[in-house]
Amino acid sequence: MQALVFERFGGPEVLQLRELPDPVPSAHQALVRTRAIGLNFADVYRRQGHYHLAGQPPWIAGYEASGEIVSAPADSSFAPGDRVAFTDSPHANAQLVAVDVERLIAVPDDITHETAAALLLQGLTAQYLVNDSHQVRNGETVLVHAAAGGVGQLLVQLAVAAGAHVLALASTQEKCAIAIAVGAHQALTYAPDWVSRARTFGGDGVDVAYDSVGSTLHDSLRAVRIGGSVVFFGMAGGDPEPVDPRVLMDGSKTLVGGDLWNVLRSAEDRRSRSAMLFDAVRHGRLKVRIDAQFPLADGAAAHAHLESRRALGKVLLIP
Repeated sequence: MQALVFERFGGPEVLQLRELPDPVPSAHQALVRTRAIGLNFADVYRRQGHYHLAGQPPWIAGYEASGEIVSAPADSSFAPGDRVAFTDSPHANAQLVAVDVERLIAVPDDITHETAAALLLQGLTAQYLVNDSHQVRNGETVLVHAAAGGVGQLLVQLAVAAGAHVLALASTQEKCAIAIAVGAHQALTYAPDWVSRARTFGGDGVDVAYDSVGSTLHDSLRAVRIGGSVVFFGMAGGDPEPVDPRVLMDGSKTLVGGDLWNVLRSAEDRRSRSAMLFDAVRHGRLKVRIDAQFPLADGAAAHAHLESRRALGKVLLIP
């Protein structure tokens, strides 16, 4: 099989397409032929050496893809030819991947492999944020950081579908337009007065702020109302400064952390939540924006495009 690999840490130029032996699945694994592979910043961080990697080089990055079953354990519910996807199985940047059966998600016939690979990881993240970290209710005011990003666009749509009034934050006017196009009621760039404008949007502060930037955490706490909440789920802009608990006490505010893998704890969790996302796409309640598709052989170019921060949607690798 062909796989996108790297033998040393560095920039996109360390990536190369190489012929490797086909993976041999264990007794509890299926062999999946990938048709579309989701590229994520976690793949960039692994390539750069910021994340731990098991085993020896050459390393194969990637954790998210959609494709078809080549072989599966006889006692599983899957069979050759079944359309499946996965969001948390290693070595996805390859034509063939051995995947634990419990991590497989059935893909309906009316959902393309490209949509599945672009939707699941970021969609499942947005879904738990609006349902588990803070349950968004009809009439609430919601602030979404990085609203033109992959998670941000889906988070805006799910919050709007729940009846919320959504204020989007983005780094450029072009990205603000993307957030408005997917349903945000108002969008702001990170101008010096964005906190005061966010407070005005909510009347006297928004009900909840979803912060994936990290370095903006204290500003998010100022933007929410007395009794409001901040959901912290990422550090794309750098680590936040420590929060004095007295800030939370004085404003009766709640600071909640969020991590997808504390929510997806079983095969049923993955499959039931994914089915809800597929249904939302099927009925037009959720739109998935694919920014670019690169052949697997052009993985270096795909990484460079993602790192440029110019991507306005999901970047896919196509084997």
